Amino acid sequence: MTTDLFSPMPLGPLTLPNRIVMAPMTRARSAQPGNVPTALMAEYYAQRVSAGLIITEATQISASAQGYSFTPGVYSAEQIAGWRGVTAAVHHAGGRIFNQIWHVGRVSHPVFHAGGQPVAPSAIQPRGTQVWVADADGVGRMLDCPLPRALTRVEIAGIVADFRQAARNAIDAGFDGVELHAANGYLIDQFLRSTSNRRDDEYGGSPQNRLRFLQEVVAAVAAEIGGERVGVRLAPYITAKDMADPDIIDTIALAAAWLSGKVAYLHLSEADWDDAPQVPDAFRDRLRASFAGALIVAGRYDRQRAVAVLARGWADLVAFGRPFVANPDLPERLRRNWPLAELDPTTLFGGSAAGYTRYPTFQGALA
Repeated sequence: MTTDLFSPMPLGPLTLPNRIVMAPMTRARSAQPGNVPTALMAEYYAQRVSAGLIITEATQISASAQGYSFTPGVYSAEQIAGWRGVTAAVHHAGGRIFNQIWHVGRVSHPVFHAGGQPVAPSAIQPRGTQVWVADADGVGRMLDCPLPRALTRVEIAGIVADFRQAARNAIDAGFDGVELHAANGYLIDQFLRSTSNRRDDEYGGSPQNRLRFLQEVVAAVAAEIGGERVGVRLAPYITAKDMADPDIIDTIALAAAWLSGKVAYLHLSEADWDDAPQVPDAFRDRLRASFAGALIVAGRYDRQRAVAVLARGWADLVAFGRPFVANPDLPERLRRNWPLAELDPTTLFGGSAAGYTRYPTFQGALA
């Protein structure tokens, strides 16, 4: 076990210089039309290459996978070219970067589907769930997610193929690997949970059946790019987007055991709001015992909590989200105990360089 955030670590084909990960964060700054990554995005990620590993914002595997305005894709030639600019900038500056890929499932709106319904494992509307949709002038508003329609078996196979192709596209765009977004109420997570998946075929019912979609996606992506270049993000204790499920902990434990030896890492997304449920020690022990690869944790960690979770052996790497927004030099600030800058929450989603690439380093601010 280590307590050193700044010790190197092997991860798949990479050697990470420290245990600090930049967590995936939606920033909604892709170019329109087409959801194309931009030079501004390349600058943003390149500013943060002191992270041991960067994981990008969630990226659509297809046009039908979208649920929020201005989120990038990795399925068109223009998008792949745009991402090449990002990965080139990061690698030139000495960094390492994985592309998080997703399908949002029912967390979407008809505006992204030519007026049609979003899709899901089952036709169950996510209560109290909204998505950010921008007008033609770029001004966004929150809209309720409607009733989705249930996917057919043929459509499920098509989405598995889309994940496989998106992973290939990401590697062709220069990424070091991909992270499958199986957390936070999006499509893979919807299949995992009995409250959002009430299918009566081979994809629903028992925990083993509810795991099937995740297993098919992982198998397809690993066959395409190699399991050593694949990570999976899971969120057992997050219940947002109407995803509370009394069976999810045991299902996640089964998933972790199945994934062991097949992927490079598991990324545990923990609740990050005030008074959020804490992840029990017993679950952390269970996860460590069932999964042999690297474990990443994310969720309002500071230096003290990060050192503690490493020391207990419950994680190998710690991901930081919002602190990386306002602190492009976050690892150095943590190393030297320099104070952290505060982010401007009004600039998180959409917009220009303000609140994105204009946060200075600590030494830059002093200068």
